[in-house]
Amino acid sequence: MKSRLLPLPLAIAALLPIGLTAQAPTQSKPPLTLDAYFAEAEYSSARLSPDGTAAVIAVGEPDWMANRFREDLWLWRASTGKTEPLTNSGHDSGPDWSPDGHLIAFTSDRPLPDEKPSDNKDSKDDSPSRLWIISADGGGARPLYLTKDDVHSFAWAPDGSAIYLAIQQPLSKDETDAKEHDWKDVTRYRTSERGDLLLRIPIPALPASAPKPNAAPPTPAANQQPLPEGATIIARSPLAIESIQVDRHSGSVAFVTGPISHRLERPEDTEIHSVAANGGPVTQLTHNQGLENNLRWSPDGEHLYFTVQAAAGSVKGPYHDVQGRLYSIPAHGGEPQRLGADFDGNWQDYTILSDGTLLAAGTKGTSTQVYRIKGEHAEKLPGIAGTYGGLNAASHGDALLLTHSAIREPQEVYVVSSASHLDQAKSLTRFNAHYLDYAQSDWRPYTWKSFDGTSVEGVLIYPPGQRDTKHLPMLTLIHGGPADADGDRFGADWYEWATMAAAQGWLVFRPNYRGSAGYGDTFMEQITPHIVSIPGKDILSGVDALVADGTADPTHLVIGGYSYGGYMTNWLITQTTRFRAAVTGAGAVEHAANWGNDDLTFDDAAYLGGRPWENPQLYQSEAALFQMNKVTTPTHMIAGDADIRVAFLEDVLLEHALESLNIPHALLTFPGEGHSLAKNPWHGYIAVREELKWINKYGDHSPPGASPGQ
Repeated sequence: MKSRLLPLPLAIAALLPIGLTAQAPTQSKPPLTLDAYFAEAEYSSARLSPDGTAAVIAVGEPDWMANRFREDLWLWRASTGKTEPLTNSGHDSGPDWSPDGHLIAFTSDRPLPDEKPSDNKDSKDDSPSRLWIISADGGGARPLYLTKDDVHSFAWAPDGSAIYLAIQQPLSKDETDAKEHDWKDVTRYRTSERGDLLLRIPIPALPASAPKPNAAPPTPAANQQPLPEGATIIARSPLAIESIQVDRHSGSVAFVTGPISHRLERPEDTEIHSVAANGGPVTQLTHNQGLENNLRWSPDGEHLYFTVQAAAGSVKGPYHDVQGRLYSIPAHGGEPQRLGADFDGNWQDYTILSDGTLLAAGTKGTSTQVYRIKGEHAEKLPGIAGTYGGLNAASHGDALLLTHSAIREPQEVYVVSSASHLDQAKSLTRFNAHYLDYAQSDWRPYTWKSFDGTSVEGVLIYPPGQRDTKHLPMLTLIHGGPADADGDRFGADWYEWATMAAAQGWLVFRPNYRGSAGYGDTFMEQITPHIVSIPGKDILSGVDALVADGTADPTHLVIGGYSYGGYMTNWLITQTTRFRAAVTGAGAVEHAANWGNDDLTFDDAAYLGGRPWENPQLYQSEAALFQMNKVTTPTHMIAGDADIRVAFLEDVLLEHALESLNIPHALLTFPGEGHSLAKNPWHGYIAVREELKWINKYGDHSPPGASPGQ
């Protein structure tokens, strides 16, 4: 396998509106292969220029030869209708336009100009992620500073003369010397953590000769903190600064803090603050148990908008998980006002049009559409079926950038002249068009009644050409979260592998059990405090319904999931022997140790009614570990050995239990990977390859075209 360095021709991309693809009949197309499946491009960020006539898009793709993912910036211009490369280092992400649209800032851990690999003493994983500047007309990028400081977040000053950015507070010379002398390689857990500095750094004139890579940054005065050249300290924070936004009228800087350790142990670490453009006292604007994010100023500078995503707490009362919500707050502080409250689905990302109109992507059931928000009301805009996201509006004019996908339509980036005409959006990218060369899976929503009469919905994804075929072998693939939902959207990676399983002849059942977002707060909150037993009954009742109506073959049932989907898989194989095989990843088998190792400890405690010593009976009764004697299902496991969201040792514990019970099993561990397999594309490839082998073997199923026994 080789990485595609260039996409399909993009000069014609703007001619293709959403949903319009020239497709041959499914029967005449070859089945999807694993190599083609893992060639997906990810659009991690896309931003319109201030006047809406250009867009910069961060495109991520696997680099198989280098054993890593690469990310480059691409530039679209309305004047040419083309999307062309802007950078090609493979390390560039998070782009943002200068207010005049002439420059683009982005983060990158690329080496300094002309720096040889031997000159960089940092290891690959420790290379600093600096802020870089490039002209929108192309040419070479240059670093904004030379010091080895990771930029945590950044934002342009309103006049484009400077950038505000956050870095960790650097150590002075005396502090550095003391650390090396007294502590050697010892890590002082918590006590050595440091907060952030909010800096203002002027933008050098471009074009200009690049700084010499080995030139040392200016020497600070004796025992002073070594700051980037020209930097002014605007504020000091005892916490990390994770998001920065600048008011274009007053220049005031608002920012969201987060935990220094990046372990989400205290909701009160995540709050909104503000400071004057040139520094001064920092004002905390929010005081609640929600995790604020997606911070933005209103165009008139009178309000700040933010979201609290699904399962990220609430701004009202003690910590509890509800669906994603959208809020505004006065610029000088006050009570947050909930926006779009009439909508009983899940708010995700949003953007603000130049006239102050709010647009937000909202999930309701299996669909994610765009809504116009006015106070408590939400008006759905006419659009195409499927899933919208990545909303980004031009600061001048009506142009809107967004992404769209559906189960039969891979994700691409689109631009539309007005939000009122979403169905006329034109594609700017075609990196994922190769999926249309293969036989497509069909799908339909599926609704059933759970054990207590509650209506539950899910998605059925059929093998190509077999929609509504009866007695199919069935994989129940459980989404993570739990505050997520499966719907009409495209997925092609190690986590979203339903399409690949369908290509191998499996009917894939994706249940949106209680705890899922998009079905109202009450539906979502019913998972508490029975974190696995209630949703487990929802899932099993769905499987039973599909068997009863003849859709699924009861002799060929398998199950799997990752993260919370792994929790559920681990639980369900203790509750039933109907599944012939299980594939699970990053799923806890007990909750006490996982509470201590998880970086979301308050979330676990909220689900289970307290900390382990406050509700030990529930911690045990809702854990698979204490019912492992019931397991007979051959089980395959995957895990990243650096995972702190669900501790890697939970997977080791499950493996040890299965080993002691003499149940067929396998555990794959991926070095250096956290909760997401995001470092080496081969890890995800191998994970799905082996999971498919496992369910085919123990589910007694031969993929289309396979030799008997393969």
